[in-house]
Amino acid sequence: MEFRRYRFLLALTLPTMPLVGYSIGNNYYTLIFGIVVIGLLDFVVGRDRRNPSPEALPTLERERLYRAILYICAAVDLAIIGWGAAVVARGELSPAQTLGLMLSVGFVTGAQGITFAHELGHARSKADQLLAKVLLTAVCYGHFFIEHNRGHHVRVATPDDPASARFGETFYSFYVRTLTGSWLNAWKLEAERLRRHGLRFWTWRNQMLWFTTVPVLVFGTLWLALGPLAAALYVVQSWMAFTLLEAVNYVQHYGLARRQVKNGGYERVAHHHSWNASETLTNCFLIHLQRHSDHHENPSRAYQALHLYPDGPELPTGYSGMLPLAFVPPLWFAVMNPRLKAMPA
Repeated sequence: MEFRRYRFLLALTLPTMPLVGYSIGNNYYTLIFGIVVIGLLDFVVGRDRRNPSPEALPTLERERLYRAILYICAAVDLAIIGWGAAVVARGELSPAQTLGLMLSVGFVTGAQGITFAHELGHARSKADQLLAKVLLTAVCYGHFFIEHNRGHHVRVATPDDPASARFGETFYSFYVRTLTGSWLNAWKLEAERLRRHGLRFWTWRNQMLWFTTVPVLVFGTLWLALGPLAAALYVVQSWMAFTLLEAVNYVQHYGLARRQVKNGGYERVAHHHSWNASETLTNCFLIHLQRHSDHHENPSRAYQALHLYPDGPELPTGYSGMLPLAFVPPLWFAVMNPRLKAMPA
């Protein structure tokens, strides 16, 4: 069995981690595995900078195995929310272990659920896009489908993009700015879409109304069916999931900016406007999310076909190492600011 062909099957193991943690009596196991263990294994296994050949791309993008991994993980990620809600509703866990399970479910729905929704949201298939919306709504972040595709990909690495962290901006300042800015931009973008189609704001075709009301209905349904702890799990895992997403956004574009051109616009998005990482295992678990430059240059390219640019900005380690740094601004600035200053103007 060739590892490169089947390496993304490793992604199927991450959704099982909350069940493993629950079975051994440590509901923080998922967090330990996802941040510490994968980070150490990345250091041991090393980096993979190989790219698929241009001749192989058409066949590679058509292979059903890679799509099947998305669908299986999407189904399991949704199921894990229901399972977690049922477990905490029984009231058998201590407060600390209850919180641990909530955060662990959120780690899975953030690290994988949103990542896979991101991949499916760029697909041409309406069914795939619908599944992406379901996954995002499951973590109270449905507006990401609108703002990311129609906002972030247009304005990335400019002052107008709330999902691009600026030089010298702490994660915490960025977090507040991106949460509010992305949500407001999604409303604006959806209103513009409705106007182009001659539709009013109050219509069932307004996606933002769905993205706002469905989470409230899910919360209420869980409360009525299973009790307040189940509803709390939905809220906490959602917060964990979208916080993880925004931490990744912070890492992916920190300090990188597109130059303004004479007409007042900005230069075309290029591979030097995103940070990349080539750590093998994290790229397996996160389906090449760390090959972010190619994704911005080719948004519709399937994850298994993404390239790594040899001359693109590269992080000193994978996301498992960079995310903890992002939460400690002095350490983050000490590592990242010299790298930015050393880059060609």
